[in-house]
Amino acid sequence: LSPSFPPSLSHIHILPFSFLIVCKPNFMKTPEDQIGISGGVASFVCQATGEPKPRITWMKKGKKVSSQRFEVIEFDDGSGSVLRIQPLRVLRDEAIYECMATSSVGEINTSAKLTVLEGR
Repeated sequence: LSPSFPPSLSHIHILPFSFLIVCKPNFMKTPEDQIGISGGVASFVCQATGEPKPRITWMKKGKKVSSQRFEVIEFDDGSGSVLRIQPLRVLRDEAIYECMATSSVGEINTSAKLTVLEGR
């Protein structure tokens, strides 16, 4: 006996199928080097895309920024971020600031330099 073609519908099973699209983080906006004046304000902007949506973290000298003079403003559900530093101090704030975009499928980073000049 040979199998019959086409197969009868009683032998067809429909299985649920779902798939998950993942995409590593990718920067849409990166911070730019800045020169500020002591006592003034500096702001860096960083935004990333990906699936799942990445989260932005700001780092200074390998540590997450934390100070009352550092304000982090998130937008786009955390995939965008503004780092605002005020008031600027010459020795303390002059550094390279790193923006890290992290998700469960990857991590990327970029950086910008802040130079602080003495006010007059």
